[in-house]
Amino acid sequence: MSKATPSSLRGLANISFYAADLAAAKQWYTDLLGVAPYFEVPGYIEFRIGDFQHELGIIDAAYAPKAMAAGPGGSVTYWHVDDVQAAFEKLLAHGAKEYEPIIKRGEGFVTASVIDPFGNVLGVMYNAHYLAVLAAKTAKHPA
Repeated sequence: MSKATPSSLRGLANISFYAADLAAAKQWYTDLLGVAPYFEVPGYIEFRIGDFQHELGIIDAAYAPKAMAAGPGGSVTYWHVDDVQAAFEKLLAHGAKEYEPIIKRGEGFVTASVIDPFGNVLGVMYNAHYLAVLAAKTAKHPA
């Protein structure tokens, strides 16, 4: 068995979504997350959320890469939640549209995803591995 080596991908630094109406996106995500953006400049807002204060940036669609395809697609970023059903229902109640229904992927892994009102795919996941990593970090660095 080989010894594990550090990955060149060390963790999420920022997830960037695009919105043609940045003011509406700011309001929608502030209402959904229950916090205001911690950083704002013209054309960009950023939230810090979750156990590790990951960054969710929303960029004015005018700055989207020229090669970016219209509509949802590409990858799905899943945010860990404790209750996928409740998170999914909250997203739908806020006006998001179902992209993929709730699916049990295996023991300890459940996912669902939506398209936000601005065309971005937002995934939610109950992830046993995430909880194990969080527990290990918390044990090493108690609050």
